[in-house]
Amino acid sequence: MSDPDAEPRTVAVTYRKFDGSLHWHTTLSHLGEDEHGVWLGSPPGGRWRRAKGPWVAVDADRLLVVPRDRYWTARFSNDPHYHTAIYADVTMPPIWLSDTELSIIDLDLDVVKATGTGQIRLLDEDEFAEHQIRYSYPADVIEAAWASAKWLIAAMTAGDEPFGDTPGRYREFLTR
Repeated sequence: MSDPDAEPRTVAVTYRKFDGSLHWHTTLSHLGEDEHGVWLGSPPGGRWRRAKGPWVAVDADRLLVVPRDRYWTARFSNDPHYHTAIYADVTMPPIWLSDTELSIIDLDLDVVKATGTGQIRLLDEDEFAEHQIRYSYPADVIEAAWASAKWLIAAMTAGDEPFGDTPGRYREFLTR
């Protein structure tokens, strides 16, 4: 974990599609690192932007865990009015371009845990199938994406970390 007295550095986070086109981007604070990866976040009022669309303000804090050498990232929200408590994107392994710049290639599949009900669902299978053709996903990328989605479903269902108590340890860094 990070030193609670240290000033957090900001990290520019960019999600792109397989062809390199801009998908989502934001700037988050580096909150710490542990066995699950690097934790980034923003307090209420943080903003995300889809491609060149308008900035979207987030009403509650958001956490993002960026695992090392895994085919996913996951966002956590504690906003009872937001439809997902956990939103995991199946991605290529994230690439740190520098200490302050992160590049992530989105592979379409998403695994979400609903706020309130706790229902876990796989989303965007149709988009994944379409983009396999459009972007010519290599066979090993397709296989890794499916394996990651299955792992995410099992881990969220079981409440395995980092989908259990771990996010709560990083929320305190968002309020200082």
